Amino acid sequence: KKQFATMFSTIVRKNVFRATTAATSRGLGSSSSSSSAAVTTASQACGKSNHFWLLTVVTGGAVAAASCWTTPTTTSLDVIPTSGDVLMLGTTKEKSTGILFPRLCNGYTLVGTGVRIKYGFVKVYAVGTYMDPVAMMAVKMQSKEVIQKALLDPLYPRTIRIVLARNLSIDAYTKAIMEAIAPRMNGQDMEKLEEFKKLNPQIDLVKGAEIEMTIRGDTLLYKNATGGVGMIKSAPFCKALCDVYYGSDPVSPNHLDSVLQGIPKL
Repeated sequence: KKQFATMFSTIVRKNVFRATTAATSRGLGSSSSSSSAAVTTASQACGKSNHFWLLTVVTGGAVAAASCWTTPTTTSLDVIPTSGDVLMLGTTKEKSTGILFPRLCNGYTLVGTGVRIKYGFVKVYAVGTYMDPVAMMAVKMQSKEVIQKALLDPLYPRTIRIVLARNLSIDAYTKAIMEAIAPRMNGQDMEKLEEFKKLNPQIDLVKGAEIEMTIRGDTLLYKNATGGVGMIKSAPFCKALCDVYYGSDPVSPNHLDSVLQGIPKL
């Protein structure tokens, strides 16, 4: 708690601006004076740059989680945040690797984690899925079959967050992803595989490197391990990527199981 308080106060001191109006305009205000103070304080941390806020406030005005994103300047990306830096109190540990996942990422809520294993024993990366609670409201209490069907539909927004559990060459990473996606695209938009490869700079991945793939309909917003952001617009590509992680033969079965168990708890 002391570490969080120190870190949070440091951020607040960095940038101060008129936060109350901005928070209220985004519907983050509260009838409670303590909650309003929490919103104002948290909003101040973003500074005067082009940011917007997602904030969770609990009883008594305590800040449970705060996520601050830089909004994209490119028109084609103006509805998708370019990064998911999260400041929060709680995390979830992926059991096999011990890698921690924040509760929020890109405005979505963590619903499950797992590990990608090769050759039966090599832990390559931990993976977590973040879903939009509002989008999943109609299906979250349905059967697992109905939920899995929704997961296969890219119209249900989500972020897939990958954290490397070991060092890995960039060529091995891109080759593995492309080989998993290609047969699921049914020969459509195959040129998008090369576009995906180009989104990853030729820098080998190190343990702890993070990659985010945000899917919204026919659009994939990709954040590579160096923090660079790119976009692929292709319904077949996005649908194939969903099948890689949520289909009948997922690359991480325990991740899919965890997600299916977590969505009803949204």
